[in-house]
Amino acid sequence: MADHMTSPLERLMAGNRRYVEGVAERPHQDAARRVEVAGGQKPFAVVITCADSRVPPEIIFDCGLGDIFVIRSAGHVLDDAIIGTIEYAAEHLHVTLVVVVGHSNCGAVQATIDTGLQPGVIHKLLQYIAPAVEAARQQPGDLLDNAVRENTRLTVARLRQSEPILAHLAEQGHLTIIGAVYDLHSGQIAPIGD
Repeated sequence: MADHMTSPLERLMAGNRRYVEGVAERPHQDAARRVEVAGGQKPFAVVITCADSRVPPEIIFDCGLGDIFVIRSAGHVLDDAIIGTIEYAAEHLHVTLVVVVGHSNCGAVQATIDTGLQPGVIHKLLQYIAPAVEAARQQPGDLLDNAVRENTRLTVARLRQSEPILAHLAEQGHLTIIGAVYDLHSGQIAPIGD
């Protein structure tokens, strides 16, 4: 298990390597840890992922209770409540890393590509993803894979520009916001560039 001298990103990536290699440690998942964190939390990172049941952050990053502050929504779509939740983690819990994790074969992104008349408020969800799909249509290669990456990049950009709290913390070097994509087949998480 990584110690506190390791950066938050290194801790996450080391956990993912253990998960991929089949040697997950499943740290901080016992009764002692439950008691330890009952009085307060000190997560070392915020992880925003899709709500997809195949992408559980604590498992794919080999973390446990109190390690990561997890936020999930279909297509990792942001709204004011989610941004406010991230602000809370950055301002009050002093988390210094936010990782937005898209994933291969994302159903929310695929639904946006296949867009048609959607019942309920699903269409509002897909409106957030539509700009990523449009950007991906201009790129060579697989439309879904490209749209997943674009959606992740757009979510990262939106967080970095979120005034006043997240943008200020990022500009001051107190908060790093990055994107990554999880491969459902290999289990591997790969950071992506801007």
